[in-house]
Amino acid sequence: MLDEMVSEEPPKKNSIMGAAGCPCCGTGALRDILKIDNVPTNSCILLGCKKDAEEYPTGDIRLAFCTQCGFVFNRAFDIRRTEYSGRYEETQGYSGTFNKFHRHLAERLIDKYDLKGGKVLEIGCGKGEFLALLAEIGGVRGVGVDPGVHPERITPVIADKLTFVPEMFAPEHVSDAFDLIGCKMTLEHIPDPFDFVSTIRKGIGDQRDCVVFFQVPEAMRILKSHAFEDVYYEHCAYFTAGSLARLFRRAGFDILDIEYEYDDQYLTIEAAPADGATTASLVLEDDLGATTEVVNGFETGCADTIALWRARLAEAHAKDETVVLWGSGSKAVAFLNAVDPKGQVRYVTDINPHRHGHFMPKSGQRIVPPGELANIKPDLVIAMNRIYVDEIKDNLEAIGVTPALTAL
Repeated sequence: MLDEMVSEEPPKKNSIMGAAGCPCCGTGALRDILKIDNVPTNSCILLGCKKDAEEYPTGDIRLAFCTQCGFVFNRAFDIRRTEYSGRYEETQGYSGTFNKFHRHLAERLIDKYDLKGGKVLEIGCGKGEFLALLAEIGGVRGVGVDPGVHPERITPVIADKLTFVPEMFAPEHVSDAFDLIGCKMTLEHIPDPFDFVSTIRKGIGDQRDCVVFFQVPEAMRILKSHAFEDVYYEHCAYFTAGSLARLFRRAGFDILDIEYEYDDQYLTIEAAPADGATTASLVLEDDLGATTEVVNGFETGCADTIALWRARLAEAHAKDETVVLWGSGSKAVAFLNAVDPKGQVRYVTDINPHRHGHFMPKSGQRIVPPGELANIKPDLVIAMNRIYVDEIKDNLEAIGVTPALTAL
């Protein structure tokens, strides 16, 4: 993951996002659509003691909507408040559900773009798991750039095919020729998306056979379903299919494909350097009117959804029920911050062993291994992502507990 603008020019004097207008198209035609105060500035940082967690720094969210290009962003985001380092633990790689999706995605890209034996750069490679899949399945030679990477987690059999650079992305990282440049779940952390994508385009230069693949959270779903749990400080940028395509076209790319993935939670785009010819827009790009419509009721819808969850927790508390959140990542941090100011949720669990024993930013719950639920005996488990409900049911059955199970 990355936390700062990438450009060949010095950073703007004002570090607040959007100080000079829309960071994607440059206009000043902005509307405020959501206000949240005092949210933790990092959701995935490992915090080793309760005091540090409860005193963790906070910032504000002021979501703005660009009426010209459809981009949504946190105009109060300050890059100086974020941290991406070895303490950043974001991986979903301990989930069988996610790993099945990840493998299918790797196989698809290898087959579609004939990547076998090719060379791939992944910007914001996380813990390197996707590059490892590309190397395992397609014999790809990979370079991964990420300040939070842990190369020791990669299987030694394929480690010699991969090179990891534990740094923030910089223009020199795209100076070599690559068959594919990937960037998964990173662009939403970038406060100046146009400079970032333009830097990649400049690095590709005249190479016409390089494909660019990006994956981001799908913003239309967030806006339509009032998914307040998907709005948090690190995610300063929110893209629909149209706003993402417009960004890439403006930066000098032709759009090859746009897809909704992972139960429509992710948005993926495949692009190639533009050759000067005009290419037809894809159907999914025509969404500015729909986006304008759904942003109108977003703040009110989020407030209503939060009120429903607060009532559900109050009901559980009145019955002296023990409530556990399943999932300790960003969604859980956003949920606890918005829904549970009284601390009625006592425990948070996660299947990622690297998160066990650490504490939730601001709310301070200890993250317990799922096995501890056998002693905790929860009455209600709230899954932070409904795509994992079947997997969670299997885990609860294996642990030997039978709580009520619901999901966001």
